Amino acid sequence: MQIQDEDKPYDEINITPMLDLAYVLLVIFIIMTTAAVQGIKVDLPKASSTISLAKPKTKAITIDNKGDIFLDAYPVTLPDLESRLRTAKALDPDFPIVVKGDSVVQYQKVMDVLDLLRRLSLDKVGLVTGKPKAG
Repeated sequence: MQIQDEDKPYDEINITPMLDLAYVLLVIFIIMTTAAVQGIKVDLPKASSTISLAKPKTKAITIDNKGDIFLDAYPVTLPDLESRLRTAKALDPDFPIVVKGDSVVQYQKVMDVLDLLRRLSLDKVGLVTGKPKAG
C-alpha cells in the first residue's frame, strides 16, 4: 500500500462516491416516475353507438407524367377510381381528397379526375402544388 506524501498534491480525483450518488438519484427518479404513472382502474360505461373522434383519412389521387392514375399509390383506371371513391363515400361521405398532377401531364387527365369528383359530390378537394423556385 502506498502512502501519500503530505506535500505532494493528488494526481487523481476519486469519483466513485460521486457515481454512487448519481446511481442512487437515478434509481429514486425511476421509482418515483413509475409510481406517478399508475392510475385508478374504472369500469367505463358502454355507449349505445360508437362515435369516432379520429380524423378522416385523406385520399390521394396522383396523375404521373405518363397520364397513369394512382389512388393512394395504387394504379387505377378512371372507372375503377370511380367505384373505389363511391365505396369510400358510402363509408364516410365527408372525406378529404388531394389531387397531385405532374407538371407535364395532359390537362385533360386532371380535368377528367376533377369532373369525376364533382359528379360524385366530393367537394373537399385540394390541388397539390410545388414550391416556387427561388430566383
